[in-house]
Amino acid sequence: MRAQEAELGFRFDSIVVCTVTGSTHAGMLVGFAKDGRGANVIGIDASATYAQTRAQVMDIARNTAALVELGRDIEDDDLVLMSAYAHPAYGVPSDETNEAIRLVARLEGMMTDPVYEGKSMQGLIDLVGKGYFPAGSRILYAHLGGVPAIGAYSTIYRNG
Repeated sequence: MRAQEAELGFRFDSIVVCTVTGSTHAGMLVGFAKDGRGANVIGIDASATYAQTRAQVMDIARNTAALVELGRDIEDDDLVLMSAYAHPAYGVPSDETNEAIRLVARLEGMMTDPVYEGKSMQGLIDLVGKGYFPAGSRILYAHLGGVPAIGAYSTIYRNG
């Protein structure tokens, strides 16, 4: 991402990532903590087990920080994890998740799935709508895959 930022000529203000097992979020947190931007990584919990997921991310992040000799501890305040978008349960999309999936497919041609990326996209759309990010913010959405899962939900999306 640093290479991408250098090529683009700017730094992202926030990074939005889906968080379930926590490894991607933790790695991003440690990487961005190196230059003081750890709390700019916004995790959207899709696990529906917030406390467990938060503990997993912190454990992985702290161990990773030690392994890469970050030079500072990862503190509880470094981790931003939003829990409002995991409902109704892991692997079960809400109406809002389905709306987000359809919106980004229609407007951007980007496929997201109802287990992971659809929920994080729902979170991103909602946070933008609520003014969570200051106007003009440069936000990176980290799409982690998951699209093959959409086949298991084909009856929901068969008509668009």
